[in-house]
Parts: sequence; structure tokens; C-alpha cells
Amino acid sequence: MKRHILIVDDDIHIGDLLQEALEGEGYRVSRAYSGTEAVLALDRERPDLILLDLMLPGLSGEQVLPRLAGIPVIVVSAKADVDSKTSLLLGGAADYVTKPFVLRELLARVAVRLREAPIRDGAVLTFRNLRLDPDTRSVQADGTEVRLTRTEYAILKLLMANPAQVVTKSALLNRIAMDTPDCTESSLKTHVSNLRKKLRDAGAGDCIESVWGIGFKMSV
Repeated sequence: MKRHILIVDDDIHIGDLLQEALEGEGYRVSRAYSGTEAVLALDRERPDLILLDLMLPGLSGEQVLPRLAGIPVIVVSAKADVDSKTSLLLGGAADYVTKPFVLRELLARVAVRLREAPIRDGAVLTFRNLRLDPDTRSVQADGTEVRLTRTEYAILKLLMANPAQVVTKSALLNRIAMDTPDCTESSLKTHVSNLRKKLRDAGAGDCIESVWGIGFKMSV
């Protein structure tokens, strides 16, 4: 199956250039021309990776990024200052490429980020010796079942869906809110602590890492 990449950029020339190059590499490509359109596109289908411009009509790239937790995002922007790059990388972006970019380098970064994406067996997510099956809502470590609460399961599933990306606390709460009404900003730390202990006890080790003041990620 072809990996799916969503290009979010209102510059038609750049979008066309990226689409042609990515399709030439064998990827399936879709387009969004505003931040609002990108959010609506996610309701229809979740891509494997997103190339995100920042200066967009409607919602800006900075406003869209927190809604993309669980998907590797490469920011492609003319903003070259270090503060912008640092803020976005800490805020959940997997990578940052400055315009004008070298196409060959961008394609290499795309390939690397997709290589870091979780191995999927159908809908199953794997990370180290962990296996999460959404169909049965089960989690195993080295074949042994790990019994998790509904909230712990939702947190782990979101983190495993994108192991190389920091998931901010606000994005995590926003994404799991429908399934886990008992998880609030004040209780999130406790849920994650309990999840870590269960995974350690099951032999999965310390596989969830805290990024101080930002959120959490799988410890690669």
C-alpha cells in the first residue's frame, strides 16, 4: 500500500512541485490549501505524514499543528528564525525545513520520518516489544497481556501512533477527550505514571519519556 502524504500549502507552484516529486517517489499525495481545509481533510482520512506551511489562510500552521498529534509533521516554511523552529519542534513537529528548500533533501527527510513511523500489521501498532491491537483493544509486551484502563490505553495508542514525535499535553487531552472524559489536565500526570508502571512491570521497560513542560513521547 502506498504511503499517503498530505501537502498543506496555499502556494500552488510549491504544492505542484512537491506533489510531482512525491508521486515520482511512489507516494500517494493529497492537497489542502488552508489550515481550515487541512483540519476538514483529517475527518475524511488520516495521512501517514503531513508537509505543513505556516502562513496559511484561515487557520495558521501554528494553530493547526496541535490538532495533528499522532501524525508526523514536517513544517516547510519561510520562517527561518531559531525561535520559530524551536517552538514548533517542541510543540509537536517532527522536522522543520526552511524555504527555499533543496528538493532532494526534503525527500530524504520525508523518507526518514516515514521509516520512523510505527510498523503496522493491518491496524496493529508495534513499538519495541509492545503490540497494540485497536480491533481487540489489547496491549501485549513480549506476548503477555498488559491490562490497562480506558484512559491508559488511549494515551498509549496515541503515543505509539507516532513514536518519534512529542505529543503536547494539550494535544493529547484534545485527541483523547471523547473516549476518556475522566482524563483532565490535573489527572493526566497520574494516568501516565500508572501507565508507565504497568508497562515496566510487564517487561516493556521505560518506554514513555516526559518532555519537561511540553508533553510526552515514546522513548526511542
